[in-house]
Amino acid sequence: MAVPKVRTSKSRRNTRRSHHALTAASPITCSNCGNRVLPGHVCLSCGYYKGKQVFEPKIKAADDEFSTTS
Repeated sequence: MAVPKVRTSKSRRNTRRSHHALTAASPITCSNCGNRVLPGHVCLSCGYYKGKQVFEPKIKAADDEFSTTS
């Protein structure tokens, strides 16, 4: 089994790993409704993707949820 002759220093090791940092995904605004969505994802509030409606979102009516009539 191969064994290194000289120990790799912390500086050399960290320099090699300098490009391994992760970056957070930056959300964009939906062109239809203005909500924040991740790039390459369908807007869950309006159902649009690249200017076309992909699906009809399920929206609960506020008065249906708390109706007092039986």
